[in-house]
This record gives sequence, structure tokens and C-alpha cells, in this order.
Amino acid sequence: QVQVVESGGGLVQAGGSLRLSCATSGGAFASYTMGWFRQAPGKVREFVAGINRFTNVRYADSVKGRFTISRDNAKNTVYLQMNSLQSEDTAVYYCATETGDFVTVVPANYNYWGQGTQVTVSS
Repeated sequence: QVQVVESGGGLVQAGGSLRLSCATSGGAFASYTMGWFRQAPGKVREFVAGINRFTNVRYADSVKGRFTISRDNAKNTVYLQMNSLQSEDTAVYYCATETGDFVTVVPANYNYWGQGTQVTVSS
């Protein structure tokens, strides 16, 4: 059973930065595609960023140029560096694993999910 644990959320002012971390255990992390998603109150869960085992990355248009996803296979951890945060970025951020090599934006294609970490951006 793969376990996924996010951390690093918090309250930040608009224009500020946060770095989220997602640690996994119980699986073959280096082979996974890892995705970050977010869900704001009353909205559907949406794709934010993903990275596959070849370190190919994909971003939602809304975060391009502001967010950076990276991975450290030695630590079984994926990161999401978030800069120039805006109030629209307020959401619960989730990390998930996927076994294919294509970085898909569809949540249903991801297998294991963390419990989420809250990011609140005050304007």
C-alpha cells in the first residue's frame, strides 16, 4: 500500500511563496508519475502540475511561470514551489501517484492520494 503525505501548506500574503512537499512510502517512487491537484470550496478538483519519471513536467495554464514541480527520488519526495501566490490559489492541495509515463490531468487516472494540505492566500 502506497502512502502519500503532503506538507508545507499555510497562510501567506498575496505575492508570497510557499513550498509544498509530498513524501511517499510503500511503493516504487522513482517509477511514478506524480501530480499535484487542488480543490477550492465548491469547485472541482483541478490539475496543477505533474512530473513523470523522466522529469518531463506539465503545468496548468493558471500556474505556468509561477509554480515549479520537482522530485527527489532519493527522498521519495516531490515538491511544488509556488511563487507570486494569488488569492485564486487558495485551495486544499493534494498529491497523487500514477503509474503511467504520460502526465495526465485527469484525477481518476491517479491511484494513491494524500490527505491534502491547506493553502490560504490573503489579499
